[in-house]
Amino acid sequence: MGKPTGFLEFQRELPADRSPLTRINDWLEIHLHQSEADLKKQGARCMDCGIPFCHTGQLVSGMASGCPIHNLIPEWNDLVYRGLWREALDRLHKTNNFPEFTGRVCPAPCEGSCVLGMKEPAVTIKNIEVSIIDHGWANGWVTPEPPKQRTGKKVAVVGSGPAGLSAAAQLNKAGHEVTVFERADRPGGLLMYGIPNMKLDKKEVVLRRIALLEKEGVKFVCNTEVGKTLPSDKLLKDFDAVILATGATKPRDLPIEGRQLKGVYFAMEFLTANTKAVLDQHKNGNFIDATGKDVVVIGGGDTGTDCVGTSLRHGCKSIVQVEILPKPPLERAEDNPWPEWPKTLKVDYGQEEAAAKFGADPRIYLTTATKFEADAHGQVKAVHTVQVEWTKNDKGQFIPKNIPGTEKVLPAQLVLLAMGFLGPEQPLLEALNIERDPRSNAKADFEKYTTNHPKVFACGDCRRGQSLVVWAFNEGRGAARECDRFLMGATDLP
Repeated sequence: MGKPTGFLEFQRELPADRSPLTRINDWLEIHLHQSEADLKKQGARCMDCGIPFCHTGQLVSGMASGCPIHNLIPEWNDLVYRGLWREALDRLHKTNNFPEFTGRVCPAPCEGSCVLGMKEPAVTIKNIEVSIIDHGWANGWVTPEPPKQRTGKKVAVVGSGPAGLSAAAQLNKAGHEVTVFERADRPGGLLMYGIPNMKLDKKEVVLRRIALLEKEGVKFVCNTEVGKTLPSDKLLKDFDAVILATGATKPRDLPIEGRQLKGVYFAMEFLTANTKAVLDQHKNGNFIDATGKDVVVIGGGDTGTDCVGTSLRHGCKSIVQVEILPKPPLERAEDNPWPEWPKTLKVDYGQEEAAAKFGADPRIYLTTATKFEADAHGQVKAVHTVQVEWTKNDKGQFIPKNIPGTEKVLPAQLVLLAMGFLGPEQPLLEALNIERDPRSNAKADFEKYTTNHPKVFACGDCRRGQSLVVWAFNEGRGAARECDRFLMGATDLP
């Protein structure tokens, strides 16, 4: 390492964010940029540890520990410290097709397993990563690299989200003719419509990379739903192999009294229509407006946070985020040791913005909704809640139990359900006669990705269930490797 004592000399520093009360007035990205001098110092904090857990990408206690795509983190940290940005970009692209995506939206399990993080704040891996790729784009180093020769093999990728894009990029590098089918009007899947613009800019970041893939030879066909507008048997007939990367888009519902009321929506209905309105610069018929409303978001994850941030930008009257789990501790609990993902309290951008506008974190913990109350017009006007405690049932499983006397009524003219996803939608899997696992996912072994149909592969959330963007990249790359092996008898893809 260029600075063996860097971790002793420099403190962890992240770039400043735009002021919460300023940024809720637009859809621009939240984060500002650090100077090269500051980034070099942060790269110097990488401590030349004997065994760098940051790029292991293992599952520990069911959670990602280290980088699932095995980014060469210590190497490019050192290169940034030395000012060798072009070389750092080359190292980054060896393992990551789209670092401008992961550097913005990945929760950074690499930092959770950073060795320095055992005693001091972890290295700012995620910010260094996005700074490398942004530096590369700014300097014109990220250019189309079409394959030198084609194999004559044709591959269809169904779904243009993270898994589909990474599979397409890798298969194109191998020389195959790749066509990506997307049912939405724009490619990108979750990256386009599942993540708000202030976290991941669509025009400047997502569509920029997709345009590069097109220049490299990848073909995108939008407004096409395989199994409906395009028969699945035609797909199998026209292509030598098919990769399913449709995601886990079946949302978890909350079947309580009043669920049918107007004003109660799934989070993705709200977020998708909003991003489409931002990109189209007008509100279409599906737009869901939070302006002037009391909003209740049910669910405490990233999607719930995105609903909070989006509602604030609409100009909501109030915002409450209901979380059934207990409030996480400020520091690691004894049963959550390094290098597990740290289950500690995090204040994300949406909570920070809500606190700045309304004076308090919008989250309430150990609480569940019991009823949606209607007004005279069938519109939701309130959410009835109760506090819960987690107790073990006769099978030893923890379940929530309502606590009598803790009932409350929250005013709400808009309720957003952000409780995660149950798995992939089934019609396409049924049409292709793909076997399912007990959780309704496409049945295909990890690292093999082969289904019961000899020419159909499955990867990403439709195979493993709802997971991190970076796991989708891992699986897309892996499925491309195994698909290339199937087509050619051998593969050079990593």
